Amino acid sequence: MKIEIAYMNKTIAIIPARGGSKRIPEKNIQTLGDLPLIAHSIIYAKENKAIIDEVYVSTDDEEIKKAALQFDAKVIDRPESISGDLEPTVSALKHVLENISSQNIENVILLQPTNPLRPIDLIKEAFNKFQTEKKDSLFTVSRNYHKLGKIIEDKFNPFNYSFGQRSQDLEPLYFENGLLYITKASLILDNIIISENALPFEVNHIFAQVDIDTPDDLDYARYLYQKTIKPQI
Repeated sequence: MKIEIAYMNKTIAIIPARGGSKRIPEKNIQTLGDLPLIAHSIIYAKENKAIIDEVYVSTDDEEIKKAALQFDAKVIDRPESISGDLEPTVSALKHVLENISSQNIENVILLQPTNPLRPIDLIKEAFNKFQTEKKDSLFTVSRNYHKLGKIIEDKFNPFNYSFGQRSQDLEPLYFENGLLYITKASLILDNIIISENALPFEVNHIFAQVDIDTPDDLDYARYLYQKTIKPQI
């Protein structure tokens, strides 16, 4: 049964959160502060209700589903066929759109639960840029300041610098930090999140360094939460 959405030109948030994490068991419901990990992205989306009309969680896990419902997100049950380790994120997003009345949805904001800490005004600033520039997708990036290279046959080959070059003189390189993606719903239905003309939105903030994949990543997120967020609430 499809969930009906009545208004035109909707912007929805989708939070894909499958179960079965191997490095951190039950990762998406591990606690960060006093909340399960997934709750941080749900709350963040709901705090931006001027932009986001509905918040959906796509999951194959009953405990994640319970947590999402507790924080008033709508849940779409993800089938096992698109819940594997190697399944691309776009499959979950497309499945959500195909299981709601998507004809009135214009934009999808992807919030990954493994990036639970985000600058307060990020969605507002990024969405404004997305609309102003009239792009069909946007994703957040951060400046990389490392001297990078490859090791080939036991020899280190610099990639973005020359030996002896100062770090401050490096050519700017950027990495996809995973904090936020905005995409036209029509692109997602064509299995695309980041289009060829996607707008990179630069975010140089300590939260951009948090992408939880290992226990050490989770420990770091908890440390930052205690230092930067919890004292303010």
